[in-house]
Amino acid sequence: MHPTLNIAVKAARRAATVINRASLDLDQIRVEVKSPNDFVSDVDRAAEDAIIQVLREAYPSHSILAEESGETGPEAETEYQWIIDPLDGTTNFLHGFPQYAISIALARRGVVEQAVVYDPNRNEMFTASKGGGAFLNDRRIRVSKRLKLQDALVGTGFPYRQFKNVDTYLAIFKELTQKTAGLRRPGAASLDLAYVAAGRLDAFWEFGLSPWDMAAGSLLISEAGGLVSDLAGESTYLTSGNVVAGTPKVFPQLLQLIQGHCGDKLPA
Repeated sequence: MHPTLNIAVKAARRAATVINRASLDLDQIRVEVKSPNDFVSDVDRAAEDAIIQVLREAYPSHSILAEESGETGPEAETEYQWIIDPLDGTTNFLHGFPQYAISIALARRGVVEQAVVYDPNRNEMFTASKGGGAFLNDRRIRVSKRLKLQDALVGTGFPYRQFKNVDTYLAIFKELTQKTAGLRRPGAASLDLAYVAAGRLDAFWEFGLSPWDMAAGSLLISEAGGLVSDLAGESTYLTSGNVVAGTPKVFPQLLQLIQGHCGDKLPA
């Protein structure tokens, strides 16, 4: 395992200790509303602090982009940036719904090179290094061999903060319910992307995500033999926030269907 990936795994496990302890007494967690339907808890912040402490000790010159604390690090732009979601699926966690994860990625000059998505409920550690493959608890994983969209199990995430594109979502959802084996909306994008890498889902799409939702999961998929893009089929999903992913055969079919509803970009 690459040294930086080892540190990311260590940081994820440190955050999991915080999260697992808090999950034993959800009523004691303090929660704030960042915006409608968008919550942050003291657990999110404590888990993020735990991750950052591990990363800072190992790589003090790296910058960090984290969901709760934003962008921090050296004044000058650095070659390396950690991209962190300390608790992806906060709403699930606060309700005791066991579908959430810790997501940590390391980008070099904007290209993600190391990735960790850790599910503390199932003790499932998804890891990937650029050019080194994707793994689940040290076992190599690959995307599924599904060939047709009509046979595919597809993941997604519906809008919960901004609703200007909800009609587009619903139109896509309606068509896909008739043209796939099923749709799933578990509520933690990083884990959904990891499931595509592991072959548990055959494809995934969502709009309006943040870089920390996608950075680690996107590398997992590409290293597992899958494809990831924005709505135009390009690699700018970390900046656009719109992502489509899947097996090599299912991906283009899903992308074409989505483009049929919104073209290669969403309305401004």
